[in-house]
Amino acid sequence: MKAKWKKYTLNFRIPAGTSRGILKNKETWILYLEDELGGQGIGECGLLKGLSWDDRPEYEEILTELCSEITQSGRIPALDNYKEWPSIRFGLEMARLDLKNGGSGRYYASAFTKGKQNIPINGLIWMGSKEQMLVQVEEKIKMGFNCLKMKVGAIDFREELDVLQFIRDRFSAGDLILRVDANGAFTPGNAMDYLEALAELELHSIEQPIRPGQWYEMAELIEKSPVPIALDEELIPIHSSQVKQEMLDIIRPPYIILKPSFTGGFAASEEWIQMAERKGIGWWITSALESNIGLNAIAQWTATLPTEGHQGLGTGGLYTNNFEAPLSIVNGELHYTPDK
Repeated sequence: MKAKWKKYTLNFRIPAGTSRGILKNKETWILYLEDELGGQGIGECGLLKGLSWDDRPEYEEILTELCSEITQSGRIPALDNYKEWPSIRFGLEMARLDLKNGGSGRYYASAFTKGKQNIPINGLIWMGSKEQMLVQVEEKIKMGFNCLKMKVGAIDFREELDVLQFIRDRFSAGDLILRVDANGAFTPGNAMDYLEALAELELHSIEQPIRPGQWYEMAELIEKSPVPIALDEELIPIHSSQVKQEMLDIIRPPYIILKPSFTGGFAASEEWIQMAERKGIGWWITSALESNIGLNAIAQWTATLPTEGHQGLGTGGLYTNNFEAPLSIVNGELHYTPDK
């Protein structure tokens, strides 16, 4: 068994506006496994600078040590050895699955990978000027999306409300689902004012209205909020089963959002799902700006889950230099072409 990694820089087609600034490119790390018969498995370690729990200076050093251990021992280490490095753990899990299945890039078999069933996804509206966001809205509507997710909290809030009102004036809540993502842009002191204004637009949910780590403040918001709240960044630093239970028991969110690159992969995400379902908490899956390598794996895994509603998997077309993949968007749904 051999292992190596390569760094790859993805370039955005259009600079992507977030509450943390403008993204023009994104680095990712591709992990390769090769067995004694020449079979190869590929995984992606999808790190997001400034957000991922494992965004630390020694990241590449840990990757190098992992590859050396595999090459020298001839064995793949336990995933739990990398709990503190969730994106590396996920890349290793992904590459191991790919190798096990013959290196075909088919991680899970389902009706989706046979091209017989699509995954409904939300169309993502990036932050920008009011005019730029309206252009994105028009594009997504033409592409057949019936669920849109818009980032809020970076520009003037009245302009963001204007964009959302423009959408709602054209499409009722029964015709078009609206989600918003604040990425922690509000504070416990002002969040309720924003939530009350947003409630008039009949939103499906708002992601992470305040910054993570404020469990009791978030619990109070959830109790009073007229808009259902979904936890996103709140999950990123938690990798202990006991702490997961404690957080869910205290906050009691209506929804949690699972990004495998942040939560430590498929098995770790499934633990979150099991805990959430026991507590009556809804959930959905979202990619985290991975290349098509990671997106492909996440989509295949998602198709095996008892999902409800729209997933956040529409990021494959963001880059000018993405890897080819059997994925495409058809009428607002993610489609897999088996022979591609």
